[in-house]
Amino acid sequence: MTLRAETLPSASPVFGDLMDGERALPVRVALTLTATDLVIAPGDGEALRWPLSLLRRVPDQAHPTDLVLAQASDPVTRLIVRDRAMVQQIKAVARHLDKRPPMQNTGRLISWSIAAVASVALIIFVLVPVMANQLATFLPPSGEKALGDTTFEQIRNALDGSGIDPVPTCESPAGLAALAKMEARLTETVDLPYPLTVRVLDHEMINAFALPGGYVVLFDGLLDIAEDPDEIAAVFAHEVGHVVARDPSRMALRSAGSIGVLGLLFGDFAGGAVVLFLAERLIQASYSQEAEMNADIFASETLEAAGVSPLGLARMFERFEELSGDQPSLLDHFMAHPDLVSRIERAEASGSAADYTPSLTDAEWQALKTICD
Repeated sequence: MTLRAETLPSASPVFGDLMDGERALPVRVALTLTATDLVIAPGDGEALRWPLSLLRRVPDQAHPTDLVLAQASDPVTRLIVRDRAMVQQIKAVARHLDKRPPMQNTGRLISWSIAAVASVALIIFVLVPVMANQLATFLPPSGEKALGDTTFEQIRNALDGSGIDPVPTCESPAGLAALAKMEARLTETVDLPYPLTVRVLDHEMINAFALPGGYVVLFDGLLDIAEDPDEIAAVFAHEVGHVVARDPSRMALRSAGSIGVLGLLFGDFAGGAVVLFLAERLIQASYSQEAEMNADIFASETLEAAGVSPLGLARMFERFEELSGDQPSLLDHFMAHPDLVSRIERAEASGSAADYTPSLTDAEWQALKTICD
């Protein structure tokens, strides 16, 4: 017994437009819907039979009431059905209109994805740092100073929280005079790439950092926890070491380059957002271990050259250890540099009270401690 495909009832002939990918203009075709196929009959050729199981809807935003069909096995040919009754009949019997085709070449796509991620990682973690190091060497001092000025103001606004009233700088005349004396003593034998700009921010954060263009920024919170001026002198000399090595400029260029790459991939970044991000990065002062080690050694040598005890550096790290509790502390970083530890130990063993003099007098130290009052 032979089974025939039943033709579904239709009140009148229904037509559609077939685009076969070969002819420039669509071909007018007659449509007949059976229990298993959509029959497409052009006027000048053999009828096509599209199995209902292979019919797929093609999204069409221009004419949302029309139904644009394709076959799962044919990525080129398209059929446009505008008759609403036929559209409803096709939707009722074609169960897989919105079924997605199986992904092809999955292995190749995964390989390309891994290669793309590796390329981005190579750019951000290898090429950008190398280029940043090179560019920092050629960046003019005026450009670094302009970047430092802008970043410093962004930091003052960011620390305020509201962005309305920037965190004030501390301007006590006696405190500024004491700070200037400390700067002059520590930098007397240092070959600076540009003059220093030293600022104290009236904020409780326990921190200090360097910015591009010769900025050294101290916080009032750091002055509060220090017990003697040599501890502040040690932190000051450490940050001067970053300035001499131009570490802030390298970090700024590296961060800006990374943001640029990521901005191309995930969307553009406005200039203000870039500067704000740089401000946050520079507040954290997350330099490489090598840069931190070099700044530590620079601080130790500078303090000794200035006749200031380098033990202030060790005491300040111990102070940070006490404040950080069980969290990874700066003391862990400090103790990771045995050369610096042994240098300080030798200085303590061979030196005497006469070898070193405090970086400030008691009166000057009190003036510096109260610079924000």
